[in-house]
Amino acid sequence: MSDQNTNEHRENEHIVRNKELSLFEALIPVVLLMAMLAYNIFFADGEWFGEYSNQIILLIGGFFAAIVGFFNKTTFATMVMEIYENLKSVFVPIMILFLVGALAGTWLVSGIIPAMVYYGLKVLSPSIFLPASIVIAAIISIATGSSWTTSATVGIALVGIGTALGIPTGMIAGAVISGAYFGDKMSPLSDTTNLAPAMAGTDLFTHIKYMLFTTGPTILITIITFSIISLNIDTTGNADVTGLLNTITQTFNISPYLFIVPVAVIALILLKTKPLIALGTGVVLAGIFAFIFQPDILASLADSKLGAIIKAVLTDTAIITDNEKLNELFSSGGMNGMLWTIYLICCAMVFGGIMDGIGGLSRITQSLLSVAKSIFGLFSSTVLSCLGLNIIASDQYLALVIPGKMFKKAYQDRGLAPENLSRTLEDSGTVTSVLIPWNTCGAYQSGVLGVSVSEYFAFAIFNWLSPIMTLIFAAFNIKIRQLTKNES
Repeated sequence: MSDQNTNEHRENEHIVRNKELSLFEALIPVVLLMAMLAYNIFFADGEWFGEYSNQIILLIGGFFAAIVGFFNKTTFATMVMEIYENLKSVFVPIMILFLVGALAGTWLVSGIIPAMVYYGLKVLSPSIFLPASIVIAAIISIATGSSWTTSATVGIALVGIGTALGIPTGMIAGAVISGAYFGDKMSPLSDTTNLAPAMAGTDLFTHIKYMLFTTGPTILITIITFSIISLNIDTTGNADVTGLLNTITQTFNISPYLFIVPVAVIALILLKTKPLIALGTGVVLAGIFAFIFQPDILASLADSKLGAIIKAVLTDTAIITDNEKLNELFSSGGMNGMLWTIYLICCAMVFGGIMDGIGGLSRITQSLLSVAKSIFGLFSSTVLSCLGLNIIASDQYLALVIPGKMFKKAYQDRGLAPENLSRTLEDSGTVTSVLIPWNTCGAYQSGVLGVSVSEYFAFAIFNWLSPIMTLIFAAFNIKIRQLTKNES
């Protein structure tokens, strides 16, 4: 993610403990939630309670968690306070989501996204597209320190280009997310990359250097896998590229000057401008460029040009061409298109807040710690704790903070350097958050890229391979640094 205020809030957050709560009781709402979500996915086609099934299920799970809390002497005020803290922590990400919706709409009507697709089709062929997408996303994410910004800028463009080439959107999104999270994880500008060593008790650059041991092989395997997929992929784009290019130029006024807007947004982020200001600037500039470059498009969308811009910011916009593939690509939901994702995040924060308030999160983590008898068991418990909190708390910050605080002393007692813990937190907490549909990261990436988590899950190779890689290193005692006598 990308907001420093949220990072600081989570780092300083206390952990609620409840001695009255047993592990069995802590797991009751979790098991019920998982069962309901599984039923909704596999038996109700995701519409058990209608369009907002997942949101309603999370609230039901929170209701059961509250009942467990009442039976274990947790006050209503405590649960409400934790819900409030959770919702407060995602206020800026929600504002970013609204701006991303506005950005998608204005970048469409201004011709920025069509221009990205146009020049991308001329440069990127299907044979190199997927590995190239990983590298491009990784570079932008390292430079900005944000996987969210990467997806909202080049990620949208790469999905558009790949779709036009006939590549499945799940593959494209998986490649973009793999590259974006590699860059987010390795960038000193990333908040999670700063948070993990702060929790474990090591310094930033020791942490980054130590992560290279597991992250390097993981991203290499990811790139090789996508290269093999690219060489064997069946695409329909090769023969259609000329027709697609002609349709784009007939519909939009395509110019290299349109790239001034995305370059300006990335430059603002590199200058450490707040994401809300950077993305807001991108929306305003795109609106101005729409007046200059696409007056005919604006005239076709509303009675006035300003009305067309406002419509692109707020609601659905569709630009019709003579190519069905491009018609699907050149549509946007604006801010309105982000509401489903925002509702999901809010409901997840309610469930996570109640679980935290009743002491359920700390109880589950303590149980994992108690069974860690060997060094491999300690690493495994850390990984499971991070994965579990990404699922239960729906927040990657909590998936770093709670295990970081809980496991820090255990690593010291086993004579393990703190960078072992910080690396494991990132390998299993930061990158797996995007694999959970109701996690803030999974909901965001799915909403921004327009691809469901189930579609890109298998192709987000870097993300699900990272915790496996860290466990392999632990099992074979590869690069597991011990504390020196002075450090001890």
